Amino acid sequence: MVDWLTMTVQMVSLAMAGWCLVSTFRDQPMVVPHLVGMGVLWLLVLGQVVVSVVAMIGGDMPAEPVMFVSYLATVALLPPACAVWGFMERSKWGPAVIAFACLILPVLFVRLEQLWNPVV
Repeated sequence: MVDWLTMTVQMVSLAMAGWCLVSTFRDQPMVVPHLVGMGVLWLLVLGQVVVSVVAMIGGDMPAEPVMFVSYLATVALLPPACAVWGFMERSKWGPAVIAFACLILPVLFVRLEQLWNPVV
């Protein structure tokens, strides 16, 4: 895993969460700029997923590969699934769904880092 990419994903994710929480508190529905932000976040996540898969194919394996791959699948599917759900919810709760996903994503990346570099 690439440390700077993980940190970038976490920072962008937290920024998106803050933005969506402000929209929720202002009773605003999800709009296209929210989707664009989620698209950028998803591209960053996919970049980390691709880098991790290439490293695994190259022989650099985490301590628990099955658990690691399951977390990779989760982080790859979480942003688009929540973006669709948030966009379908046309009330103020649409951005709240996105904010929830964006608060979960950094935690998942911390767990991925723990699985990749286990503390002995």
